[in-house]
Amino acid sequence: MTAVGASALRAYWELTKPRLSALAVFSVIAGAYMAWPSKSSSPPTDSLIFTALGNFLAAAGAGALNMYRERHLDPLMHRTQDRPLPSGRLRPGEVLGFGLIASILGVTVVLFGAPPLAADGSISVGEPNWVAASLCALIVLSYVLVYTPMKTRTPLNTLVGAIPGALPPVVGHAAVAGELQMPQLVLFAILFCWQIPHFLAIAWRHREDYARAGMRMLPVLDPSGRRTSATMLLYVAGLGIASLIPYVTQMCDDRYAVVAVLLDLMFFVPTLMAALTRRDVAMRLTFIMSIVYLPLLFATMVWTRK
Repeated sequence: MTAVGASALRAYWELTKPRLSALAVFSVIAGAYMAWPSKSSSPPTDSLIFTALGNFLAAAGAGALNMYRERHLDPLMHRTQDRPLPSGRLRPGEVLGFGLIASILGVTVVLFGAPPLAADGSISVGEPNWVAASLCALIVLSYVLVYTPMKTRTPLNTLVGAIPGALPPVVGHAAVAGELQMPQLVLFAILFCWQIPHFLAIAWRHREDYARAGMRMLPVLDPSGRRTSATMLLYVAGLGIASLIPYVTQMCDDRYAVVAVLLDLMFFVPTLMAALTRRDVAMRLTFIMSIVYLPLLFATMVWTRK
């Protein structure tokens, strides 16, 4: 492979926002396991692979379309000026095409590759999963058409953006269940609350960057940091409540409750420090702890599911 070809592949890979997409895939798999009716077995491997692949492609497409729509803003921010478009490694048409193809392909893979459970508990081979595919499409559409334009209009964009961000485990659950169910709301609530302190810790550290691009993130409009701090504490407290619902509703056993409380404390302490001091080092620690928190919580949920 030539150096030019390798560089182009790297640029396309960057369009997928691989770290965010990988976290979404992990959440999808956790959601699928939580919907599987037997603890002594696992969801079919091919269904898991297709569901994970479809969601990865959809998330990658949404990320690419986001970069396409923000191609005039990314050069203004230090943290995004090396992305494929502002750096000149890809052209706008290439990014738009990649985003559309990946999004459509991802939703299609979920539609036909994740057959739902039948009434007798068997897999309905060959049956399209319209519920999971529709939720997957909602992730792309809400992220690109609603959240992205809101970033330059209102600080409420973070709450709106947390909706598509909280849907991956719901897609995973629906990929097995084939319908909307109450446990999906629990998974959604956990991931929704988790995103707010996670993102605000990033936004506070990069508030000058966001301001240069005209993005109306809460830390940009809150120079004192009081509202940002209060919002972080509010949602980390909400996360503590949401994280215990799987135990209260008998989705998981006693071991889950113990681990969830410990993880909540591990996340709450640095968030409290960040809220009180508003120092970059505390915000960075909050961000790191958030990355540790979520996979451990979902892994424990799968491990202790009833």
